[in-house]
Amino acid sequence: MSADPTSAENRSPDFASADPAEMVAGLSLEQKADLVTGDTFWTTAGIPRSGRAPEIPSIMLADGPHGLRRQVAAADHLGLEQSVPATCFPPAVALGSAFDRDLAHRVGAAIASEARAEGVGVVLGPGLNIKRSPLCGRNFEYLSEDPLVSGEMAAALTQGIQSRGVGASLKHFAANNQEHDRMRSSSDVDARPLREIYLRGFERAVKQARPWTVMSAYNRINGVSASENRWLLTEVLREDWSFEGLVVSDWFAVADRAQALQAGLDLEMPTTGGVSQQHVLEAVRSGELEETALDDCAERVIRLIQQVLRGAEAGAEADDAGSPASADAAASAGAHHELAREAAARSAVLLKNEGQLLPLHPQSSVAVIGEFARRPRFQGAGSSQINPIRVEDAYSAIAEVAEGPVSFAPGFALPGEEPDGSPEESDPAGLREEAAEAASSADVAVVFLGLPAEEESEGFDRAHLDLPAEQLELLDAVLAANPSTAVVLSHGGVVALPFAHRVPAILDAWLLGQAGGSATADLLFGAANPSGRLTETIPLRLADTPAYLDFPGEHGHVRYGEGIFVGYRWYDARQMEVAFPFGHGLSYTQFEYADLQVEADDAGLQLRVTVTNTGERSGREVVQAYASRPESSVARPPRELKAFASVELAAGESQAVELSVPRQDLAHWDIRLEDWAVEGGRHVVAVGASSRDLRLETSVELPEDEIALPLSEESTLDDALAHPVTGPMIRSQLEQAAGADTSVFSAEGTLRMMKSFPLGRISSFGNSGLDAQKAQELIALTQKD
Repeated sequence: MSADPTSAENRSPDFASADPAEMVAGLSLEQKADLVTGDTFWTTAGIPRSGRAPEIPSIMLADGPHGLRRQVAAADHLGLEQSVPATCFPPAVALGSAFDRDLAHRVGAAIASEARAEGVGVVLGPGLNIKRSPLCGRNFEYLSEDPLVSGEMAAALTQGIQSRGVGASLKHFAANNQEHDRMRSSSDVDARPLREIYLRGFERAVKQARPWTVMSAYNRINGVSASENRWLLTEVLREDWSFEGLVVSDWFAVADRAQALQAGLDLEMPTTGGVSQQHVLEAVRSGELEETALDDCAERVIRLIQQVLRGAEAGAEADDAGSPASADAAASAGAHHELAREAAARSAVLLKNEGQLLPLHPQSSVAVIGEFARRPRFQGAGSSQINPIRVEDAYSAIAEVAEGPVSFAPGFALPGEEPDGSPEESDPAGLREEAAEAASSADVAVVFLGLPAEEESEGFDRAHLDLPAEQLELLDAVLAANPSTAVVLSHGGVVALPFAHRVPAILDAWLLGQAGGSATADLLFGAANPSGRLTETIPLRLADTPAYLDFPGEHGHVRYGEGIFVGYRWYDARQMEVAFPFGHGLSYTQFEYADLQVEADDAGLQLRVTVTNTGERSGREVVQAYASRPESSVARPPRELKAFASVELAAGESQAVELSVPRQDLAHWDIRLEDWAVEGGRHVVAVGASSRDLRLETSVELPEDEIALPLSEESTLDDALAHPVTGPMIRSQLEQAAGADTSVFSAEGTLRMMKSFPLGRISSFGNSGLDAQKAQELIALTQKD
């Protein structure tokens, strides 16, 4: 059956408006089992018209998330087979660094337009798992170490995709933070970090963007498979967050289809050749699986198919209204390439620029060194690998825009490839000598370093943070020949930068997609002003990283021992030096902050700060707002990102930037309540250009959420004192018992000594004034009816 949802032969006229529950009621058990299982590697099952029931068409899903990977022949999940040409936008590792919601929305819309043109109804992305360890082999597909950045950027991408009538799929839900043993490893994580770090970004994206689908992860969470986890898929996702869409499995993630259906996993992908269907039939007939659970999942599959059909029509109208050129494939490809170039330029992070080495003077002589400049590394490997429409390399782009002479030296050979030229050029020492000679003859050397594709990919994790030794030796040789050297980095995961103190300029270009070469030239020569910011900390060494002692785990379990202290939260709490902090990024201009105003109300915090471009050229500043609760009763990081916004300013221009922090975002997960709670009292709010470049700070008082936990004999006196009912009564009782005593047995002294006493044993403390009967009366006052 055709996978194009817009084709006439692929749908019945009455299907889109039919009631899903009525359609499911008209299906046989066998048809329902077919409907919730993939028919091919990329398509859902189509159910032919039967009696009065309309035909249920098939739809196609395809990989994203930074472009479309629709395979046309042999199908696989690791990017081994060729897919149709599509625009390769910057992967999430780069796009996240743009800190630009509007840009992410536009990229999402462009991906969706290409998807719909290929008959694809759902794009499998964005990915928003937290970068718990820099060693995760799939970090290039994820947005940040911080849940706010991950959630906001993923929401924007999702809204962009769905604005063109194509479904998005938030992935991988949840706690999928490594590739090692990913099909069975258990992420053993406590409730508070699970909620505050690993689920919070998903929650934000689900509530803001209302994605059509969410993809479950391969791994287990605290021993239970994500695909068979009712707590995760039903209680949290659907009941707590009000998710109304469909849950699809990651490919080959389901081990027990009946358990997955009972948990709320609607669609298993890909086809299992009838194995899953048979399992479902046997489970229903034996009573292991309630047929109503199967019905619920089948209804959600139908609703998704209806959304895809309606979305194709709505998306076409949106294209006609918003981008008339989309009707012309060549014009659309050109427009999308320019968008990819804009996104790449916005995503690169200028880490260092001593002596204003950058931007380069147009008439300077430039030695371009490093094979990555000629054979760019622009995306990661695995299921997200795009077949790009075109690819631009930095060397050609630099040669095109430079007015002075440009030379090139490969410097090193990429694995599996030999550099152009004579056989002697494959000798590392000879390549270094050639590069040093080119550098010594130029005003400036630009050295392109990075990780070969073989060192980071879906399916395995990295073993270290180091760049290849021959590249570091090359840089040493170039610096000796010409100290005026800039480094451009290409990589999908954080790399160690032992040379950072010796190189005057470093541009972190991540993986920039198919237009990364021209974008890099734009940045080096100042046609674009760098404005990217780090969405993950660059550590000094691997041993400093939060998960160092607990990654990748052992015997099928990985303990999240760092708790909530992930990324910059860890480094700040331990007051550790880092190479470059979270949120860092330089510009070719300068910005000043003034007049910070913070107001608290029932909705949260409203911030206003004036930002001025004090430099000589226009630029974009990413304003970051952090909050902390210094006197907290629970462990907290010194600061946490709570809002961000970007502002474009001409030289000398000032603008008031407004940011909002919802009250909910100031809450922590209270393990006693099993719910969110906002601590009252003083909260410190700071704004600035990074987590360690905070320009202004103020304090604000917030009212506390009323917490009234029922007491028990194991509750402590401290618990009872914190209770709004029993607290005043106990204090009064203790004051009467202690009288005017000023010794350790005074009222305050007694409190300090007794706070950890359980109420069931407090009568043994002779001066407490709380006998066993009184303690029981206090406990009874807190019990709910």
